[in-house]
Amino acid sequence: MIATDGLGKRFPEVTALDRLTVGIAPGVTGLVGANGAGKSTLIKILLGLSPATAGSATVLGLDVAREGRAIRERVGYMPEHDCLPPDVTATEFVVHLARMSGLPPDDARERTADILRHVGLHEERYRAMGGYSTGMKQRVKLAQALVHDPQLVLLDEPTNGLDPVGRDEMLALIRRVHAEFGISVLVTSHLLGELERTCDQIVVIDGGQLLRASATREFTREAAALTVEVTDTDAHPDGTEALHTALGAAGLSVTRGGSSAPGSPRLLTVEADAEGAVHDTVRDTVAELGLGLVRMEQRRHRISEVFTEGDAAEGTDAVPPQNAPATTETAAGRRR
Repeated sequence: MIATDGLGKRFPEVTALDRLTVGIAPGVTGLVGANGAGKSTLIKILLGLSPATAGSATVLGLDVAREGRAIRERVGYMPEHDCLPPDVTATEFVVHLARMSGLPPDDARERTADILRHVGLHEERYRAMGGYSTGMKQRVKLAQALVHDPQLVLLDEPTNGLDPVGRDEMLALIRRVHAEFGISVLVTSHLLGELERTCDQIVVIDGGQLLRASATREFTREAAALTVEVTDTDAHPDGTEALHTALGAAGLSVTRGGSSAPGSPRLLTVEADAEGAVHDTVRDTVAELGLGLVRMEQRRHRISEVFTEGDAAEGTDAVPPQNAPATTETAAGRRR
């Protein structure tokens, strides 16, 4: 769907992209990086709206330097910032964008009604957008990106400004775009956790350079560790601590994780072995202490842990700061 080769973009005082070489296959792809990593610059180059200063790129087999208009006919774009006219209804706005994309009037109105229903704005479609919430505005921007039935949509920070519920709903919509319409998606975000559960593949950039590109399942592979949660008892008011001490005495490598807040699970991470002997030891130790075993499961990496050195507990949703050391392999097999 997208291929870049040594792509660069330099401004007078900053380098936004630095020899970026990556290929993006059909499906839902997450482009993740801290603010200022070059995500929005890359999208503008891919749309033919901003010329690259080095290298080349193609979108759907079309050269971004020479065939920008043809690319924009086949690609939908959801910008990051609020750009909606406040005194216009969602229907009027999306119909207008559909007409600009070349749809005849009747088709534009029919497609607009369908797509506004798809994004959950059917009941609000005749209200002026100035009275919309942030979540509703984001849905309008998604609708206009989809109305002309593109082969690919580029979504720039689509969850910006949304609360947790709104983010989950937007991410579910993004999955449906591919699952129901067969449209490939490139979605940018600075939050790794969002992309982990939404995307088929992840591309991570930092300072305009590629850190890593691979399938999400390769980022979130199973770790050689168990996550264990137990109940407290009168004999052991802190069952997690009691189990931590007992497993340590048995020679196992154990770390504590989770939250200490009331009502939050307190977890142990135990290094496991291929034979399953650690599972038996944990089970038997829990029984000997008289604790209740809530769960014992193979722990999976979170994407953030792949880029955070020495983090054996639960990861965060942040990308490592720019210029932080990274030891993961790039898509080309090199190491930084």
